Amino acid sequence: MHWQIIMKVTGLLVMLFSAALVPPIIISLIFADGTWPAFLIALLVALFSGALMWHPFREVTADLKIKDGFLVTTTMWTVVPLFGSLPFMLVPEPQISFTNALFESMSGLTTAGATALSGLDDMAPALLWYRQQLQWMGGMGIILLAVAILPLLGVGGMQLYRAEAPGPVKDNKLTPRITGTARALWYVYVTLTVACFLAYWAAGMTAFEAICHSFSTVATGGFSTKDASIGHFDSPLIELIAVVFMFIGGINFSLHFLAWRSPSLKHYLQDAEFRAYLTFYTLITVIVVAYLMFAGVYDRIDRAFIKGLFQVVSLGTSTGYASTDFANWPGALPVLLILLSFVGGCAGSTAAGMKVVRWLLVLRQGDRELRRLVHPAAVMPIKYGTRAVPDRVIEAVWGFFSVYMIVFALMMLIMLGSGLDQVTAFSATAATLNVLGPGLGDVAHGFGDIPLVARWTGIFGMLVGRLEVFTVLVLLTPAFWRR
Repeated sequence: MHWQIIMKVTGLLVMLFSAALVPPIIISLIFADGTWPAFLIALLVALFSGALMWHPFREVTADLKIKDGFLVTTTMWTVVPLFGSLPFMLVPEPQISFTNALFESMSGLTTAGATALSGLDDMAPALLWYRQQLQWMGGMGIILLAVAILPLLGVGGMQLYRAEAPGPVKDNKLTPRITGTARALWYVYVTLTVACFLAYWAAGMTAFEAICHSFSTVATGGFSTKDASIGHFDSPLIELIAVVFMFIGGINFSLHFLAWRSPSLKHYLQDAEFRAYLTFYTLITVIVVAYLMFAGVYDRIDRAFIKGLFQVVSLGTSTGYASTDFANWPGALPVLLILLSFVGGCAGSTAAGMKVVRWLLVLRQGDRELRRLVHPAAVMPIKYGTRAVPDRVIEAVWGFFSVYMIVFALMMLIMLGSGLDQVTAFSATAATLNVLGPGLGDVAHGFGDIPLVARWTGIFGMLVGRLEVFTVLVLLTPAFWRR
């Protein structure tokens, strides 16, 4: 383990994060909300702490190994939320405890969207901006940003990229160099954010609201500047704009880059995961809209369609926006929508969940096992697109599912043990581990009032869910620490 390099990289990334505290200071001065000293103190603490970690090892150069990449990634997603919690604790109003501040910071950076705060309508503009900005940074990943703009680290970036990028296949590069790949993905990300901002602004949001919501929409984060979320605006047009960009955020960004480089829809249509993603959410939308009409929740099909489509895409992509109080929808709808977060978006997207490609591979293996009952001697490779999927990948997918469910069960038991009822414990676990945000029961409108143990369990769940379980849990195995 290259501890000196790990300290050097971590220090540089913490210093990089300190730069993210400059925009909230500017926003605070523009709106004169009096919070700029809190952000300035947090900036200086992060900058000084990062420099202390980096300076002793600034001359050390070496390539990061696989183990180093996992350790740096997990350390980064643990340390940065700690520094990110400082502004929440330092602002004079509202007074926020350390647990709630860390919960909010972790939720922002992991794009979970679960909140421990209330009274957003009256909150200081700089703090609102900061929450949204955390999600935008976390959407594509702080480490991926570092790989994109800090090639002078003197360390290999590929191990950070593999540990950070979501999905079962992480070795495909869009450009010959990993820094070029990271930059390409960020160009796409920034372009989509600008387009989303312009669409929201044209639809009637103020410039401030449009920027803030574009941050969390493209990042599929779900934070809002309003307690009522997107429902505050009561605008079908704004809801449809959100649907479009949430859905785009749930698509593999490699496809966006390929479509940008050579404008054509064929890159999407030829991708098996995208076709499954589109088909699945279309089917679920039809079911939800039909249920809403049959149950008499809405008397107009257009209203039922917009509300149903919005919540399906919002919860399916793990964004977590709300245009209505879906927790009060009848029958199985609230649970169905929470279960969508287990599917999530495509690999290589800003969405969370288990990813469509994994579910696709599991379904295809299930189909193969059924056919093997009839033809036991037949050789039946599992194909993804036109390629046969190696058995090693299938084994990894099944391993991921198994560990994911075990972690989910353990987290839910802890939630129940903390005093939550079954519905609240189930949805709170799903909301944090799936990096979803909203839940049912006592967490339908926030996590601020649930027991302390439950909130810390949620913090752990968001970290593990954002890094797709294995990146964190591998550090707990004895084999990882053996030479």
